[in-house]
This record gives sequence, C-alpha cells and structure tokens, in this order.
Amino acid sequence: MTATTTTWVAELQSALGDAEVLTDPDVTASYARDQAMLAPAGMPAAVVLPRSTADVVAVMRVAARHGIPVVPRGAGSGLAGSSNAVDGAITLVMTRMDAVLEVSPADRLAVVQPGVVNKALRDAVATDGLFYPPDPSSYDWCTVGGNLSTNSGGLCCVKYGVTTDYVLGLEVVLADGRVLRTGRRTVKGVAGYDLARLFVGSEGTLGVITEATLALRPAPARPVTLVATFATTAQTGQVVERVVTTGLVPSLLEVIDNTCIRAVDDLLEAGLDRDARALLVAQSDTGGAAAAAEIDALAALCRDAGADLVHTTADAAEGDLLLAARRMAIPALAQLGSTLLDDVAVPRSRIAAFLDGCDRISADRDVVIGVLGHVGDGNMHPTICFDPDDAGQRQRAFAAFDDILDLGLALGGTITGEHGVGSLKVDWLEREIGPVSLDVHRAIKAALDPRGLLNPGKVFRRAAG
Repeated sequence: MTATTTTWVAELQSALGDAEVLTDPDVTASYARDQAMLAPAGMPAAVVLPRSTADVVAVMRVAARHGIPVVPRGAGSGLAGSSNAVDGAITLVMTRMDAVLEVSPADRLAVVQPGVVNKALRDAVATDGLFYPPDPSSYDWCTVGGNLSTNSGGLCCVKYGVTTDYVLGLEVVLADGRVLRTGRRTVKGVAGYDLARLFVGSEGTLGVITEATLALRPAPARPVTLVATFATTAQTGQVVERVVTTGLVPSLLEVIDNTCIRAVDDLLEAGLDRDARALLVAQSDTGGAAAAAEIDALAALCRDAGADLVHTTADAAEGDLLLAARRMAIPALAQLGSTLLDDVAVPRSRIAAFLDGCDRISADRDVVIGVLGHVGDGNMHPTICFDPDDAGQRQRAFAAFDDILDLGLALGGTITGEHGVGSLKVDWLEREIGPVSLDVHRAIKAALDPRGLLNPGKVFRRAAG
C-alpha cells in the first residue's frame, strides 16, 4: 500500500475496527466481481464490512475526505458487473447488515437491513401469513440490498411486479456521508418527489441503501401448475398474447427454448421432449377452484394453439418438479461452456419474433444460444455458451450479445429488464434512452455525487471533459 492508502485505511480501521476492514490481496480478490464473469473488474484496495448505518457513514466520510471511490456490494449474485470492483477503491460489502428489524402484520410491511437474504425475508414474514413477492432466481442467496439496487424481478413478476413495487421507504447514506430518509410507512403518500424510487435501480451510483421499508402481501395459496410444449415459436407467442387479452393473470409464466430443454434434460435426465421448440410453465396461486379454473383456461389456450403436450397438476411436489426444468436452465447451460447471460425485455406481442431472432443470431454468429425467461412480462434471458479460451468463439459470443441487444431495441424493447446496466452495457444506455435523457441522468448523478465517487464506471460513463 502507498502512504496515502495506508492513511485512509488506518482511518477506516480506527472507525470500524480491524476485523471489518480487509486489505489482504488474497482476500480482497474474492470480492472483485459478481456473477458476470466477463464484465470488466478491478482490484479493491480495501474491502469493508459495515454492521450499521453509522459504519457506512464513517466509510463515506473517509472516502469523501480522501477522494476514494466506493463500490457498494451485496452477495455478488449480480449478472451485469454492477458490483465489480474498481482499482484502488473501497468495496463496501453490506452482508453483515442482515437484520429483519420489524414485521408489522397490521401494516403489511417489513423493515430490513440491506444484507438480508431474499429467502430469509420470505421465511421471516411467512410466520405471520405474509409474503414478499420479488423472487430472483438467486433468491436463496441474493440480498435485498442488491435486489433494490438493480430493481430485480423474478419468476412471479407477471402477477406481482418487481422490487420497486414493494418499496415504501429507504434510508440511504449519500456520497458525503449524510443520511437521507425518504418514503413512508403509509399505503398512500405523495409528499415531495418520490426519491425512494430514484434510488431503486440506481446500482449504487447515487447512495448506499442501509435500510428499507417494504410492503408485504397476504401469503398466496398452494399453486396449481401447468406445463406445455410447442413445435413452433408462433404457437408459444400466440398463447402469451391470449393470456393477456383474455385477462388471465397467472402467478408465473415462464418459457425455455429447445437448446435449454436439451441441456436441462441432459442434466436432470427428466425425460423432456427434446424435439419441442419451447416448453411453457405456468402457475396460478389464487387458491382452490379459482386456481384450477385459471389453469384450465390456460390449458385450453395451449391446446387451441396446437400444443403437443399439456399437463396440469395441483400436487405441490409435482409442481416443483415441473418448475425445476425452468429453474435449472441456467445451470444446465453452464455445462455447455462459459455463459454470457443477456437480459432483454420486449413487448409480449413480439415474443415469437424475439425467439426467432435469437435463432438467426445463433446461426449467423455460429454460437450456442439458449433462451429462457419470464415470458409473462416479456423479460427474456438469451444465454450465449462458448469456450472462453477460444479467441474466435469469444469474439463471436460478444458480437452475438450486441446483436441480441440490437434485436431487443428493434422490437420496441429494452436492453435490461432486471439485471441492470452495470459495466456490461454502459455503451448501450444512450442508444436506448437518447442524449437528453442521458444528460438528465448525469445531472442527477452530479447533484448527489459531484465527485463521482460512488460506483464509477457503472450505468453510464462520465461526459468527456
């Protein structure tokens, strides 16, 4: 460490204690990146593990005093490089702030620290007959703070929405160390700007979330499950459109394509139809006869569209087995090589066109692409599989990644539905939002973080000069 680094590290150790400030390069290296293994990452000079808001305030004051960048981080489950380290910076790991501070059944809310694991929150509120709906695929180890920072969604979005729909209020430590409390505990409230939602999805570039007040819902009933297979993308797209236009609101509506079907079947030996073009999984959690009726109606739509197979079950264990084909799609694709996971959302009326477009890109770039996703809300995850040691494959994989983003925009979609921009898509943001919107982004950033210390290089680049 340089003399300057030694000075600010000593200040952090004095404020938080030696055990909370890590500087051993062999240790700090393990905090250098998230799950987006191909996104750029640096090496932090120190990793700090705060236990309280006061600790975070102390870190930000030291960082502001010395001009040290700070990269907030949760469990590292991100898929866009949002929490990847910056050389010489502080990586602020929030996982020790993991308390569920309050559960109020009467107000249907919970107050939590950012290091609470998503599933742990679900389990904590379930004892009161309540439910926290956002459920990213990594829900059993991702943290609420990370979910807030990227506005995560998950498999239940089609019915329940995404993380921001459950945020009532936040406590945020700003770049200069001030503590902002914004939002409310009431069901309604329009006093001032909605600052809480400004920080949701900001990927740690505007402040460090240290507490969240989250809305809860009554626990859903045991779901009824449907699985269907189709020979064409047109049939799959027709079902998705008809679900929307007929007013059905399943709690889950997911799809995997043929590449995923075969990969999952290889991994699980599940006896899947390896020739199917797409496999659709749906659930209804409205309970009792209503759930059965909703799934029966969806089954009829599948049959009308020409599905090769339609199967329904009210048995929870069997439903979990059927859903495993979707949940295991990414691990199955990882058996085919390194994966470059995209995150494009398109209008639900363009699902078939998107699936066909990914097929064309796969053929044109000569790379394997498996497509899975939350088809009920149009959020798709094309996953490119390749050998990273093969320079040609690597180049073609990144070209295919860009092609997929182009395709999504051309279909009226967005470059990210839930993973965030991170460092992986910074060059694409302006293409989607345009120069005026980018200027507004930069103005907000400058107002809250004028020195650019919070998570630099993420979401967008600084303007030249």
